[in-house]
Amino acid sequence: MNILDSIQGLFKSIWSIFSTVSPIDLLDIVLLTFIVYKLIKIIRETRAGQLIKGIMLILVAYMLCDFLNIKTMKFILSAILSNGFIAIFIMFQPELRRALEKVGRTSMSKISFFSEHSSEYTAKWVRAIDEICDACEELSATTTGALIVIERQTKLGEQLSTGTIMNAVPSKELFGNIFYPKTPLHDGAVIMRDGMIIAAACFLPKPEREELINKKLGSRHRAAIGMSENSDAIIIVVSEETGTISIALNGELSRNYTSRSLKKFLTEEILSDVSEDPPKRTFRRKDNA
Repeated sequence: MNILDSIQGLFKSIWSIFSTVSPIDLLDIVLLTFIVYKLIKIIRETRAGQLIKGIMLILVAYMLCDFLNIKTMKFILSAILSNGFIAIFIMFQPELRRALEKVGRTSMSKISFFSEHSSEYTAKWVRAIDEICDACEELSATTTGALIVIERQTKLGEQLSTGTIMNAVPSKELFGNIFYPKTPLHDGAVIMRDGMIIAAACFLPKPEREELINKKLGSRHRAAIGMSENSDAIIIVVSEETGTISIALNGELSRNYTSRSLKKFLTEEILSDVSEDPPKRTFRRKDNA
């Protein structure tokens, strides 16, 4: 009977706790759980995870010094931890900025109720994707360097102002003329918006942590990674050394695309932006080391 009484007492205690929880408290818990989950996801997807490990080691060292009463180290570690939040904001500035930019990119047009993209707009992108893939295939075969930026939610007005405005319908021949080595517009990036070539010979930002990028990658690949760190744009790179087709997205570089796999990737990514039920996005062949 004593065991049964203990179990009943335990259930009564648990029920008394849950009975005092209001719907607002449940909403508070759900929101906090969601925020913590998103923070952990952001940290795991970036290099900030290494910094978190360092902070945890400092915290463990502080607790150990407190237990052993090592006063000098305890004082130093206490001073470090007391200013920890400021240090976190400074160290995680790139990651925090990208996280806020992702929140800012979420627009009402993503909600199906507000999605009113016409079939003509979709058809324009379908034609543009075909021309991009055909052009990249030819540029790859002739080892002609190319850099194509596809604008999405983040507007690239700052980069557009550095290039030559074109407002041209994309075609395989036009891409070939732009990136031909002896033309004035070949040294820079082409920026596309709404299925059109808006500008050429545009300068792109440098990567935030250029020293961590593979030294074998050239200036085009570095510029592509830098642009993908500062926006949600899709950047296509054709190497002038090997003809390899690569894609930069969200600060990561994936390589060794063919015309077919490039078309599949662009179709899933770009057309999902204008569809009411976008397909699940995948990003393979990560190579940003």
